[in-house]
Amino acid sequence: MSEMIIQMQDMNKWYDDFHVLKNINLEVKKGEKIVICGPSGSGKSTLVRCINRLEEHQNGKIFVNGTELTNNLKNIDLIRAEVGMVFQHFNLFPHLTILENLTLAPVWVRHETKDQAEEVAMGYLEKVKIGDQALKYPGQLSGGQKQRVAIARALCMKPGVMLFDEPTSALDPEMVKEVLDVMVGLAEDGMTMLCVTHEMGFARQVADRVIFMDEGQIVEEADPETFFNNPQSERSKEFLGQILH
Repeated sequence: MSEMIIQMQDMNKWYDDFHVLKNINLEVKKGEKIVICGPSGSGKSTLVRCINRLEEHQNGKIFVNGTELTNNLKNIDLIRAEVGMVFQHFNLFPHLTILENLTLAPVWVRHETKDQAEEVAMGYLEKVKIGDQALKYPGQLSGGQKQRVAIARALCMKPGVMLFDEPTSALDPEMVKEVLDVMVGLAEDGMTMLCVTHEMGFARQVADRVIFMDEGQIVEEADPETFFNNPQSERSKEFLGQILH
């Protein structure tokens, strides 16, 4: 657990005059599972999107696997190859089959052969329990199945880190569990994970650390037991009081 995979040092981000992230300092060790929670607009999604340059930070430093994230396109490509991302909405190509969605990036970016990519893709589709859907199109799947496809697609790039940006918030309640079960499985396999979510049961079950954000700042971070049973800041107490009752 000693190898540092993500480091953020005094990281700041603005949208024009709006200071969305303020002096973020965060270190993530290889194999760590971190859940980021907080009210809407607190900067949670922006924080994880900065890690693979979907959002650009203006100040401070971000390192992934020792590589600094700057405007250097080569570094951005290196980091994106290392970091998988699962979004709130599935971002699947509707005109491609599930298998084609999964093999596109490994063939074009990692230069795998079609056969290699398909073998790996089928392995991950079995892992997320939808191997039988490989030849269907996204429009034929439920929301929960689509999100499991999105997770499998990210895994096909063999990332060292997985980022999840509210992966269950667009799903019907009965589909949430099937996606969380896949994420729990990934955690148990030792994947390094940063997950923005309101699923506090998931946080209790898998997180090594819970990070609570408000108004662009990390207000509190603690292990789940401490965070849920003995939060230190008044803002954390207020937030937990609203979502746990």
